Amino acid sequence: MQLGAYSARVSSPRHSILPFLACLAGIALFSAMDAVMKSASLAIGAYSAYFLRCAIGFSMIAPVWWWQARRWPRRDALKVHLKRGVVVAFMGWTFFFALTRLPLAEAIALSFIAPLLALYLATVLLGERIKRKAIIAALLGLAGVIVIIGGRIGRERMSDEAMTGLVALLLSAVLYAWSLVLQRQQALLASPSEASTFQNGIAGLVLLGGSPVLLQWPGSQRVWLEISASAVLAVGAALFLTWAYRRAEAQALVPIEYTGFLWAALFGWLFFAERVTASTVAGALLIVIGCWIATRARLEQSAV
Repeated sequence: MQLGAYSARVSSPRHSILPFLACLAGIALFSAMDAVMKSASLAIGAYSAYFLRCAIGFSMIAPVWWWQARRWPRRDALKVHLKRGVVVAFMGWTFFFALTRLPLAEAIALSFIAPLLALYLATVLLGERIKRKAIIAALLGLAGVIVIIGGRIGRERMSDEAMTGLVALLLSAVLYAWSLVLQRQQALLASPSEASTFQNGIAGLVLLGGSPVLLQWPGSQRVWLEISASAVLAVGAALFLTWAYRRAEAQALVPIEYTGFLWAALFGWLFFAERVTASTVAGALLIVIGCWIATRARLEQSAV
């Protein structure tokens, strides 16, 4: 089937809600992966945990991609794969490094500046026109995050390395915003399995350069299991998100990124008995409203 016919079919109004559901699932898997990766990063360091996760993820998804495609990607697709792979390599490394030096709630909250940055990068890099509803949705999502973490930030004692972690996290957020925009370009040129294969492969090759000095092998079965589980979660998330970004504009999907904090609260309650506060509920409502506005805007656009 030709790409034009395929794109026309999946962008019809009947299918327009599916990208948002796929994006939501992808964010949920990534949120679970963050929790697992923090534990592994504390055990062997952020570099080693992330490098090994990329290697395991590549070995899992590459055979699937090759079995489906049986051909090398086109030159234009390879350029986007290379660019996003390099961005993701440093984005992931700096993010997991920050998680080892900052409280999880603060780190996740600060990382939510990325979707706002992505809205404007989408205009510069993709030529998308920022719609008023997309801006309102993103601001509502950000307001929800602020309400949720308002009672948490400042309660946990910051370590002496907190400033280093903060700088790393802000750098990671900028790179993540760029990655979100590149993800849209990548999704238009490649299948989900191809995008995931080259993301893990190129990021792993970039990180390989530091292995003689930085690589520390896991010393326990638990850490190996955590890294393997994080690789499964990351590959699954990448498949969902690539599928979603192939079918919807970046500015329509980035407000869904704010649901990551909701998933983090859920996982904290399930696995660590963290109490869900009134501010969490209030912030959740703002985030849901923001996502609803973004979804409605996309549905109206598809119906035109």
